[in-house]
Amino acid sequence: MVCFYLFITISGFSQTTKLKKADDTFEDYAYANAIEAYEQLVDSGYTDEQIFKNLGDANYKIAKYDAAADWYSKLFKLTDVQVDADYMFRYAQSLKSTKEYAASDAWMKKFEAAKMNDKRAKKFVENQDYLKKIEARSGKYDIETLSINSPQSDFAPSFNGEQLVFSTARDSGFTSRRIHQWNNGAFLNLYISNPSESGEYLTSTRLDAILNKKTHESSTAFTKDGNTVYFTRNNSENGNFVRDDNGVSRLKIYRARLSDGVWKDIVPLPFNGDDYSAAHPALSADEKKLYFSSDMAGSLGQSDIFVVDLYEDGSVGTPKNLGNTINTEGRETFPYVTKSNTLYFASDGHPGLGGLDIFATKIDDPDDYYIVNIGKPVNSEQDDFSFIINEDSLKGFFASNRNGGIGDDDIYGFIQKEPIDLRCTTSVTGIVEDRETGEPLSGATLMVSNEQGKTVTQGATNDNGTFVVEGSCKAGAYQVTVVKNEYNEATQLFTIVQAEDTEGLKIGLEKTIKKAPTGSELTTFLNLEPVYFDLNKADIRLDASKTMVAVIEYLKKFPDLKVQVRSYTDAKAGNAYNMKLSQKRADNTLAYLRSNGVSMDRITGKGFGETQLINECDTRESCTDEKHQKNRRSVFVVVE
Repeated sequence: MVCFYLFITISGFSQTTKLKKADDTFEDYAYANAIEAYEQLVDSGYTDEQIFKNLGDANYKIAKYDAAADWYSKLFKLTDVQVDADYMFRYAQSLKSTKEYAASDAWMKKFEAAKMNDKRAKKFVENQDYLKKIEARSGKYDIETLSINSPQSDFAPSFNGEQLVFSTARDSGFTSRRIHQWNNGAFLNLYISNPSESGEYLTSTRLDAILNKKTHESSTAFTKDGNTVYFTRNNSENGNFVRDDNGVSRLKIYRARLSDGVWKDIVPLPFNGDDYSAAHPALSADEKKLYFSSDMAGSLGQSDIFVVDLYEDGSVGTPKNLGNTINTEGRETFPYVTKSNTLYFASDGHPGLGGLDIFATKIDDPDDYYIVNIGKPVNSEQDDFSFIINEDSLKGFFASNRNGGIGDDDIYGFIQKEPIDLRCTTSVTGIVEDRETGEPLSGATLMVSNEQGKTVTQGATNDNGTFVVEGSCKAGAYQVTVVKNEYNEATQLFTIVQAEDTEGLKIGLEKTIKKAPTGSELTTFLNLEPVYFDLNKADIRLDASKTMVAVIEYLKKFPDLKVQVRSYTDAKAGNAYNMKLSQKRADNTLAYLRSNGVSMDRITGKGFGETQLINECDTRESCTDEKHQKNRRSVFVVVE
């Protein structure tokens, strides 16, 4: 599987033993030869820890994951060795090639226990149901192999108008070694294929020789006008390799301009380096940004996705790592950006089906990336990578080394049948009740806001008082606010962790006006003045209308309440007179209620004369008339 680096090394060793020769071959990145040498040693009886490690790693590097799993298994069966946690991760990944997901998950749990701060471990812990999620997103593509594939490696498709440009190892006898599949394959060259009248890509030809040198060329990104191309090439000078002190020729991104039908001005971009690689360029829709893969300083893992600004004068900004939501300690590579600002990339650091899987995320908000595995059949148990798509036609291409192909890597075409949902959502469920009675409340409005006070979703309760709303899955504190007529607003806090749904919220609302308990005096309960009367009179005064209207409205809100009107007098007259006067005041108060729609079976009235004075005014002379006035009143007592 041709992947992130494509390095060239110099042969020529003077090994004194087979083991030394095998080790040197492994250290020189010649993994295919190293595997053969180590296997001969094992056949001769060697069972050394380092041999098992190197056999596992060599097979892992060239994407022979089933063989890698066998050797890692032998390594972990050695009881007297302490093995680095990264071998656990690679073993877990390799097990997926034969769909041993339960065993893979078990080793990922061991990896997490040994290296809990590793981003790959955290993503596994946060997505232990990853297979269900992948299955739910699967089936959205119809795929087919292409006639342009060869028995060698074909990968890295890109669009140049209607042309399909890709990288291939065909038609060359030179030797190459690659960081992920250094298996003595040929140099990579760029080829183009034009669609037939039916839109199929049936034949291909080699791209301009000016672009194809005696080096690896791959991974192109063309501007919309076709006059500029960014592409990957080994570090070179005058068409020859330039190697570092270890004999490794790093990858660099080059830019070329088309002038009068000829590619000219081929220059490496300024952020390239001789001690790290930069590869697989991809342009943003506005062609102002270039995305690429690199292991330059600031990388989190074996290769990360970076972005750099492109300026109109041809200058280039400073590369920026896309951060640890996208990048992990593993491989993130082959970026592609659509016109809707969706980033597709290949990764083995995010939970997947095995090897490299293709993932997608919206990149409008760097603080809100949500990574989605695009599912089967694009992704498989092997390496799947270099995904591109035309969002207008919903047609695209990707490469894979899955079983059933023609060569080491093959290019597959696809049609997207359904969109991939790239929203990160969680469900918030619960019930809204009357706090006093426990009665479910329908029609209550809910608003969920984040820590910044921004509303992220809203909804309403159904007939059963329950609600289900979908909102952001971004970790943090949230607040749900509930509003309903005749009830006080209520809020409740909850926290989203690891994109888990929030269930079982129970929110009680208090009535704006509560139901008064038996024995309550409504004018006090509702903060109203009693119904006051003039001296020696029983007429309902005009200033009493505010209290009377409020009591009437309250009784309408609570139709099961029954009240007794209790009326009183001051102490200026005799007892017999005051009893009659207070009864008349009670009767007039009842008449007012009845005339305004209060049913007779809900109200009764009784006069109490001067028997329940509320102050010290127990004689005519003991108080001013203003104080006597406080005793000339009607009140409303809840009796049922």
